[in-house]
Amino acid sequence: MWEKLAQIEAKYEELGAALGDPEVISDPQKLQKYARAMADLEEIVMAFRHYRRILEEIRDSRELLESEGDPEFRAFLQEELERLEEEKEEMERRLKILLLPKDPNDEKNIIMEIRAGAGGEEAALFSADLFRMYQRYAERKGWRTEILSSHPTELGGFKEIIFLIEGKGAYSRLKFESGVHRVQRIPVTETGGRIHTSTATVAVLPEADEVDVEINPEDLRIDIFCSSGHGGQSVNTTYSAVRIVHLPTGITVSCQDERSQLKNREKALKVLRARLLEMAREQQEGELAAARRAQVGTGERSERIRTYNFPQNRVTDHRIGLTLHNLEEVLDGDLDPIIEVLITHEQAERLKEVEAV
Repeated sequence: MWEKLAQIEAKYEELGAALGDPEVISDPQKLQKYARAMADLEEIVMAFRHYRRILEEIRDSRELLESEGDPEFRAFLQEELERLEEEKEEMERRLKILLLPKDPNDEKNIIMEIRAGAGGEEAALFSADLFRMYQRYAERKGWRTEILSSHPTELGGFKEIIFLIEGKGAYSRLKFESGVHRVQRIPVTETGGRIHTSTATVAVLPEADEVDVEINPEDLRIDIFCSSGHGGQSVNTTYSAVRIVHLPTGITVSCQDERSQLKNREKALKVLRARLLEMAREQQEGELAAARRAQVGTGERSERIRTYNFPQNRVTDHRIGLTLHNLEEVLDGDLDPIIEVLITHEQAERLKEVEAV
């Protein structure tokens, strides 16, 4: 581990020197490439240097302790030594986490798909609540959201909504949201005041670039039709809505939110690429069963991951046994307290696997 850290530090210093090279400075593309590579290594290098400083302080404290005769000062040095040893252990754990292989999709934008599950109109309204929750979370992070496709209901819910979240690290923060979300509350459609349980499914897909997924135009069947609104009535007389069927896999994507046929086609292709990339990822992980054990839950869309209980003002994440009593804040986008615990849990599981090898 220490040899690897030393190699990373040497590479970091090499990149720093290269950034001062006139040849690199005069080449904007090369300059950006080196600066990005250096930035990627900065956190682990700074942590490694901090760890070495702790080791030096431990060594100095021990030497002082051996030569010091004053009992009061010896007690102070002993206390300081214990603090440094604890900090050393914590930094060693952090360095191990930083050395874990990163998910190649972590820095990508995401395409999120929310679909109403059991519960009829109430499930559709809950889907709309989840969409607003993620939209507010994106706003807090300074990320951009864009609806790619939606099927709204008359009461303001969504049978389905697919949207893009653009922002650095979006996938790394939201990838654990895939699964079944459950709500327990009195629906607006309930006249007897009874609590109902409804569900919605969430899928989080890393946005795929054209280089990630190559699509053969001959594998696509593209249908053009008139957009429809609530109840199926036509909302415009132009054939702007687009349905794309990927013939080899049978994946079908429809988009009708834009008035432009070209824009609907672009959005549909964006969703199709993301689904094909996710399919390839799932196949790869199916072959590598050990990779599944390192995840928080299975990530399966059928897995119930979280319950939002309105009468008790409670949010429970079933994968990690976390319960919070601030439902309103969570639905307003305050998701970091949950996401941080999920990330920490995943890192701990991955560390166990590495240390068991």
